[in-house]
Amino acid sequence: MSENASIKRLKLTTFKLRSLLNITRAINENLTQDELLNRYETILRDDLNIGKLVLYKKDEQWKCILSAGVTDNALQEIDVEKYLMCFDEIQFVTASEEEILSNFDIIIPVIHNGKHISFVLIGDIDEEGEGVSPVIKHLNFIQTISNIIIVAIENIRLFKESLRQEAIRKELELASKMQNMLIPHTSSLPNNERVRMKAFYHPHLEVGGDYYDYLELNENEFGFCISDVSGKGMSAALLMSNFQANLRALFTDEISLEALIGKLNERVLHSTNGEKFITLFVGKYNFLTRELEYINAGHNQPILYSMNTKELTMLDMGCVGIGMLDEIPIFNRGTVHIDGPVKILCYTDGLVELMDGRGITAETAELEKCLKNSDNIENNINDIIKMQRVMEDSASIFDDISILGIELL
Repeated sequence: MSENASIKRLKLTTFKLRSLLNITRAINENLTQDELLNRYETILRDDLNIGKLVLYKKDEQWKCILSAGVTDNALQEIDVEKYLMCFDEIQFVTASEEEILSNFDIIIPVIHNGKHISFVLIGDIDEEGEGVSPVIKHLNFIQTISNIIIVAIENIRLFKESLRQEAIRKELELASKMQNMLIPHTSSLPNNERVRMKAFYHPHLEVGGDYYDYLELNENEFGFCISDVSGKGMSAALLMSNFQANLRALFTDEISLEALIGKLNERVLHSTNGEKFITLFVGKYNFLTRELEYINAGHNQPILYSMNTKELTMLDMGCVGIGMLDEIPIFNRGTVHIDGPVKILCYTDGLVELMDGRGITAETAELEKCLKNSDNIENNINDIIKMQRVMEDSASIFDDISILGIELL
């Protein structure tokens, strides 16, 4: 090897090492994507005298993250899936049959773990001697340094995404805690010689659209409800929180159930513009008259079981769901005289609508079976939870589940 050749070889090796060191330092300094791409562009355009440079990166879709020396129109015409995915090796395209690629000289695919993650398109490369460009000597180096840059940029994206997901997780965790504060804990429900209540709440996601409540209206009356917002997740949870505030503000011993439903309908429509609705069962019980009044606004029918007669009654009198219509046309208020001890089971549709091989099925027979006995309502609810495998993360369950059980003694 001649002395001149040795010097050229040494310069080439020194250039590659210096460039790799420059990029590595930039990565270790946690520079931004734009700063990394600036250093990458400097190496290719200033040091290697490449006139045209385009870098495509695959995220959810292919995206051009760097372009220099080319027009926007030329970039818009390049469909990566159509024109570039066929290249697995470095390819000269000066004489390509695809006219759209004629603006470039070389395509360099960047493959990581067997998948295309990037394409480098270069053109107007500096030529010397007898028309041979020094860039030709650096093609594998360009491919290597492009791989390093793209992987580093992807790591930046993944790190930002992990931070975003962690922030969302913490927000959902806080939202879940706040929502649980809005729903009465079962220990705060009445448990005395006149009435006993037990409840169960299990959102399908971190937050949910189910809601139940108990309100002491005066010394002889109490109100209770269970409801379900259409949809799931954060939007349903926010609407539920707003609905809970409205119901608690409106539900007094002076307002009729019809007027209560009417006002709630107005406020839900105002909040949702008709895009969501709420099903609601609301009841009011008077200990002196032993009268239970209720309206079922499109909700699953609660089951009433008489301990004396051993009969089941479905509480189905009511109206359409809240927020479905601008004005509810008909109210059918139900009234039940409670003669002797009874149990009432209220629940949301997540408890009975299960997914099986035939699709979604709704079945209340098992609930009725669990209720028709002399056990207290707490034992009944526990049996239902076990039977439906609620706490086993059953794949058949795809919605929030709430249960409110009442014993009138």
